[in-house]
Amino acid sequence: MRRFLPDGFTLSLIATVLLASFLPCRGVTAQAFNVLTDIAIALLFFLHGAKLSREAVVAGMTNWRLHLTVLASTFVLFPVLGLLLKPVLSPLVSPDLYLGILFLCTLPSTVQSSIAFTSIARGNVPAAIVSASASSLLGIFVTPLLVGLMIAGSGQGALSWHSVGAIVLQLFVPFVAGQVAQRWIGGWVRKHATLLTFVDRGSILLVVYTAFSAAVLQGLWHQLPLPVLGGLVLVNAVLLALALLATRYGARALGFDTDDEITIVFCGSKKSLASGVPMAKVLFAGHPLGLIVLPIMLFHQIQLMTCAVLARRYALRHANTRGVPVSAGSGEYR
Repeated sequence: MRRFLPDGFTLSLIATVLLASFLPCRGVTAQAFNVLTDIAIALLFFLHGAKLSREAVVAGMTNWRLHLTVLASTFVLFPVLGLLLKPVLSPLVSPDLYLGILFLCTLPSTVQSSIAFTSIARGNVPAAIVSASASSLLGIFVTPLLVGLMIAGSGQGALSWHSVGAIVLQLFVPFVAGQVAQRWIGGWVRKHATLLTFVDRGSILLVVYTAFSAAVLQGLWHQLPLPVLGGLVLVNAVLLALALLATRYGARALGFDTDDEITIVFCGSKKSLASGVPMAKVLFAGHPLGLIVLPIMLFHQIQLMTCAVLARRYALRHANTRGVPVSAGSGEYR
């Protein structure tokens, strides 16, 4: 039953939303928080660049069919589902919330939780490391382009060159700087993984607090009745279910073995909260950011609970067929 309960980070997100609801930042305080958030996001991508191992990427690049399948699910299947299902699902939520759903569909896969669930399920962990890392890196380029195409196609404005430039300066430049500095600080960053976790989670909480503060001051909770919130949960659940089914049976149709199927399922069906929230702040300046990041926050928890159960079922099947004992697994789900 513990797998169905929110983890510590999810509870922190809920507490942050409550804090923003009752004590929203405004005026000079809001400006200071925005500057602090920008610094935290830049530091986050710098540390990710310093941590990403080139050796692990080179070692896992040989399974190119698997990686292309994961990337196709992440950056093709999800956006297509978001657009095709819009006539059916958009009546359940508000236009701004469905804009958040479309943005969710463009995001890269998670890294830590994809690898952790693949490991628990006894899948191809080295391939998961490469696929999830490649997805996260490509997301810096692909997500803004997909957002521009999908928003323009939905009639809700277009992605400006200013936003593209902001992505390059705030996300890509620090990432490249981290890759350059990896020679000197890469080992230290990997050794002090808690620092990256602190910056990772801290930047998300800062963005969520500032975004929801602004949204609350604009009357967020008056615009979000319970039926709409329930509709948003349903939309997220439908997207995740379709992605899980497509990756599972698609992997089998393409002839992948069970280990690779597990990797494709857990890397190709997930969306990154850690990348999504900072990107949303940069890409959607002037939009109601609270409503845009809310779908990502809900999808994050739904995917963790669902994939925890699915990983355990894969592990049990592995134990029954190969006689391998099942352990609770390790790793932090994010």
